[in-house]
Amino acid sequence: MLESLSSKLRASLEKLARLGVVDKDAVEELVRDIQRALLSADVDVELVLKLSEGIKNKALAEKLPAGLTRKEHVIRVVFEELTKILGEKKSAIEMKPKKILLAGLFGSGKTSTAAKLARFYQKRGLKPLLVACDTFRPAAFEQLQQLAAKIDVPFYGEKGEKNSSKILKNALKLKGDILIVDSSGRNALDKELINEIKSLSSILNPDERILVIPADIGQAAKQQASAFHEALDITDVIVTKLDATAKGGGALTACSETGAKVKFITLGETPEDMEIYNPEKFVGRLIGFPDLETLLEKARSVVDEKKAAKIIEGDFTLDDFYSQIEGMQKMGPLSGVLDMMGLGKLGTRVPGGLEVQEQKMKKWKYVLQSMTNDEKANPEIISPSRISRIARGSGTGESDVRELVSNYNKVKKLMKTISPAKLKRSGMGNMFRQFMK
Repeated sequence: MLESLSSKLRASLEKLARLGVVDKDAVEELVRDIQRALLSADVDVELVLKLSEGIKNKALAEKLPAGLTRKEHVIRVVFEELTKILGEKKSAIEMKPKKILLAGLFGSGKTSTAAKLARFYQKRGLKPLLVACDTFRPAAFEQLQQLAAKIDVPFYGEKGEKNSSKILKNALKLKGDILIVDSSGRNALDKELINEIKSLSSILNPDERILVIPADIGQAAKQQASAFHEALDITDVIVTKLDATAKGGGALTACSETGAKVKFITLGETPEDMEIYNPEKFVGRLIGFPDLETLLEKARSVVDEKKAAKIIEGDFTLDDFYSQIEGMQKMGPLSGVLDMMGLGKLGTRVPGGLEVQEQKMKKWKYVLQSMTNDEKANPEIISPSRISRIARGSGTGESDVRELVSNYNKVKKLMKTISPAKLKRSGMGNMFRQFMK
């Protein structure tokens, strides 16, 4: 997530942390580093200057809070000022029946976001209904229908029907806790699009009118958010594709400037890759403060708790071990998981990089499928001849088989030496370090 911006901000704060004395010159150098980092992330120049003044004034002029050194105070000020320009506080999300209208231009990722939003509420016990009212873009109907089937959510649309208002009126006869309407887009917010979304809004009377904006448009998000807000009275914003652009800082700050709060961000292609946007957590992850709450929320939704408990106790089979690896993969790219743990730097020290590690994990699945039940339950019986057989059967190399068994043994040994209380404090990081050597 905004890897370049994150690495630059962390480097500037680490440079400050190494100083013996933090004085005016040190703060001004820090501010210059932060300015360069934000400008490279496409944040508006005036906003950067405003933030710079805020950091300098508070870092140098404010009385030191009790218990903090000047260095700690400066880092806290940077955190607070960055949080302020990135939205300050997260939006309230009510878990109750509601009607949601999604709007946005072509290329915003609106249709896939509709499915991600449905999955978000589905995981929290509500029953979403996806409605295809995009009658303009070819294949929009099929795309939403396929996504709905993938996450097992009811879908309504009328293939070939060009009147989106008619489709919506029919959809309102159906039952669902969360009605999510995917509207048409255009290359620009023209009169035709404005009239169409106003008509849908009038029929639906939505509780939330959400604008979907791609992060790669950078500062242009401000103009787009303002135009849609004027036309539709937008209540919230979802910023998509934040994992694939250097301009995300510009998009997030621009939305904040319009007063339309960013409610969710998307960080990948799967229905699971959407999270609540919390500016404090977001900034924490950017500058290297762990976001363990988000990590645990993701983990709870994908990890088998009984098998996880067996691993913590050190009493698990190869099948149990791999099920947890699969759970990690469902949580998103390893780089993102490490980032939320405050272990982002660890990924740079993995031999071959995190992508190589993720490829290894895929191979291990085939290795396990070629093992007998006895071998998975008792890996110590896997002899050289068995390794050769497993490698041939899985289409992998003998080194892949040995590596899986070796990592299993490492983690098992590690877990037997760590108490559950200690694991909560630091064991997770230790496990990742062992696992990715």
